Formats: sequence, structure tokens, C-alpha cells
Amino acid sequence: MSTDSPAGRLVLAATPLGDARDASVRLRDALAEADVIAAEDTRRLRSLVAALGVTVTGKVVSHYDSVEAARLPGLLDAVRGGSIVLVVTDAGMPAVSDPGFRLVAAAAAEDLPITCLPGPSAVTTALVLSGLPCERFCFEGFAPRRSGERKRWLAELVAERRAVVFFESPHRLADTLRDAVDVLGPDRDAAVCRELTKRYEEVVRGTLAELAEWATGEVRGEITVVLAGSDPAQAPSIDSLLPEVESRVEAGERLKDAVAAVATATGTSKRDLYNAALAARNA
Repeated sequence: MSTDSPAGRLVLAATPLGDARDASVRLRDALAEADVIAAEDTRRLRSLVAALGVTVTGKVVSHYDSVEAARLPGLLDAVRGGSIVLVVTDAGMPAVSDPGFRLVAAAAAEDLPITCLPGPSAVTTALVLSGLPCERFCFEGFAPRRSGERKRWLAELVAERRAVVFFESPHRLADTLRDAVDVLGPDRDAAVCRELTKRYEEVVRGTLAELAEWATGEVRGEITVVLAGSDPAQAPSIDSLLPEVESRVEAGERLKDAVAAVATATGTSKRDLYNAALAARNA
């Protein structure tokens, strides 16, 4: 890979979500010509280049979460020394819920050349397949693992007008959807996108209640969830917010603080919610 700059260059490249035929010509060239390839999983990289018929001539190093910080100095040194450093993850774009952000931030702080080879994205692919309004959307990364934290996170989305995209593991999907029913209500529209671009691609659309019931069966593969934005005409009821308040209290928050957080996130009257919480406790 040639460069007009005397310095090297950091290149972030999107890789196919599943079907190797989605690889761009620029990605093929970059894999063949890079001096260093920092790969989230070197085994997945070998599989990709084999499928593409590309011969890698540069040095390959692992670049996953646990070693990302340790790899930083060496990769920056390579760019400073004039090397082309290519960063790839298992699928999709580096730095989007995958390794890469630290390296980009450090290179940018030194004003080192950085570029990006665009390509597949599970976020935008799921959005357009969801069938939900997506002119405006936000991406939330992975849903929290613990139910209490997850419900607090979902409470922040109650009044979110934009479509919401997040990743989830298949073995936690059912629990997450049940929590979403409790916090966001059973009638909020959503879509679960599974194994995007792969042989067993599946998109299941429906209300949260319908999707929670569907997910009680065995679900496998890479999961991306899309939630419809909130409808301002359908404000959440006070009663529907009480479980989230109680969950926060059980996690150690004072009642007033829990009420304030939930009320602010949902646009609900703090006084009404506080009174309802007290009444529920005394019932």
C-alpha cells in the first residue's frame, strides 16, 4: 500500500459480517499490502484472507480487548516509523464495540495519518431490515449483563424518540427482552436480527411482548436488536415505572434519588412518581 506521506498510516477497515463476498476491493488490497495487520482474532483473519484468496505479506499481531493497551506502543511506533498498520475486527467496523478506539485516539493525539476503509456494519444493516422508522437513531453497544443494571439502562430509553440499536448475546436475549417488556412496556415495537448476511439470517419483528415469547426458545448466533423510538402520545404510566424505582432502591439508591432518575429519564412528574412509590411500599 503506497502513501505520499513520509510517515506511516493507521488504517481502520470494516470486514464482512459473515459473507466474504461483501469485502471491498480496497479491503483486499489493504490486507495484501499492509506492513502490519492488527486483528481481533488472528484465526478469523486467516479464514477471511483464505476465502478472499489474498496473500498476507505483512506482520500479523493479535489486537483483542485484553491486549489492546499493551499493543498500543508498538503499533504507534510502527506508524511513526513509516509502516502501514491495518486494524480489523472479527466483523464490522473497528472501534464500534470492538477494539480500535484507544489506538485511534492515541494516533489522533499525535496527529498521525489515519484513514478508514468503509464497509459492512451490523448497526445500519439491522436498522434498515427492522422495518422501523430509522431517520434518527442511537447506538448503545452491548446491553448490560445484570438485570438490575439492564433495567436502569432501559429506563433511560423510555422517552428516547430515536430508534435504538444494541447488541446482545443469544443466551441473554430472552432475559433482556423480558426486562424490556417490564420497563418499556409490552407494546413497543422492535426487531431482533440474527446472523446478518450469513446462511441462517433471520429478522423477527413484533412487539416486545411477542419477541420475548419467541426468544424463550433456543436462539443462536450474532444478535442485533432494534427498538422503535418512543411515541410521545403514549407516555408511560406511573405504575409501569414503579418496578424500575424499586430495582434502583434494592441496588442501594435512596428512594428520592431513584425516583428522580426515573422521572427525569421518562419525563414523568417526580412528585407523582414519589407518591406512587410510597403508596406501593405501604400497601
